[in-house]
Amino acid sequence: MFRGGSTVNLDAKGRLALPTRYRGPIQERYDGRLVLTVHDDGCLLLYPQPEWDEIERKLVRLPNQNRRTRDLQRMLIGYATDVEMDGHGRILIAPRLREFAGLDKRVALAGVGNKFELWDEETWEQKCSAWMAQGEESQGDLPDPLESLTL
Repeated sequence: MFRGGSTVNLDAKGRLALPTRYRGPIQERYDGRLVLTVHDDGCLLLYPQPEWDEIERKLVRLPNQNRRTRDLQRMLIGYATDVEMDGHGRILIAPRLREFAGLDKRVALAGVGNKFELWDEETWEQKCSAWMAQGEESQGDLPDPLESLTL
């Protein structure tokens, strides 16, 4: 499980160094193999290879008569890029993926369970502010599965 957040820098070549607390487990469990893809919220998703393989199998098996399903398959699978963590714990983010998410220098890395989300730092801060404001305005508008969650 990946949890917590960090702010990291992209170097001039588009490489991002993963926080040291994740490097060992990623190398040991997944042999440093990861997959990057896009999300329609405007961020990138970074999955360990086995996690991605399971998602990709499910996506491919979806009936694609629905336009939204086809678009989702095209987006997630079409942008999916294999990446390998190097000996310094870095991954190379392809230019088209950096462009999609507007990644320039400062990147917010959020661990969200089985994956990481990579956001442009400024966009991440704006989204967090919007989520907080929305939460205050729409209390009681939780999806059914969240209604029973006790924190």
